[in-house]
Amino acid sequence: MIRFLFKLILCVLLALAAGVAYLATRSGDPVYTFYEWMSPARFHQYDHLIRSVATEHYLDPMLVKAVVWRESKFDPKKYGSAGERGLMQVSEKAAMEWARENKIDNFRVEQLFDPRTNLEAGAWYLRRALERWKAQSDPMPFALAEYNAGASRAQRWSGGDTVAAIPVRKFLQNIDFPGTRKYVESIVARYEFYQRRGRM
Repeated sequence: MIRFLFKLILCVLLALAAGVAYLATRSGDPVYTFYEWMSPARFHQYDHLIRSVATEHYLDPMLVKAVVWRESKFDPKKYGSAGERGLMQVSEKAAMEWARENKIDNFRVEQLFDPRTNLEAGAWYLRRALERWKAQSDPMPFALAEYNAGASRAQRWSGGDTVAAIPVRKFLQNIDFPGTRKYVESIVARYEFYQRRGRM
């Protein structure tokens, strides 16, 4: 009897998850992960902070949130395989550049686990990348590729020039890191999802 009830509950939960995924697909929005559906508060807990920091750096808060979603799924303690830390998975090198440029004394890399510090460093780095690619008709995919794989690789994929226009589709085809291409596409899709909803 207990085994039957367990199977019944499991089937109901799977049916509910499938229903949510079906509705999300029908509406044209990215399919939520099961965890996102079950724990929505986690995906909104930093909205106010993201909005504040993004505005300070002249960024669209929906873009910053899309990066946080892809990088850490809103886990401020996440530690990446290459040593990236926090919400925006900021590397030690990028953090040190940010601290030096902003004259932040006694900065320690462990401070990247603080949500505000992490967002400040990540937003600064993202803004710098967008500025580098501002000559492109849509600088976002170029900046996201740089955020993920570094400026030199993004420049190579663009044909060696940040100023000469290159179609986004061609740029994405030139990316020879499948993970980076998927990274860019997933953030752009999530950003468009937030835009369609009209809120983060």
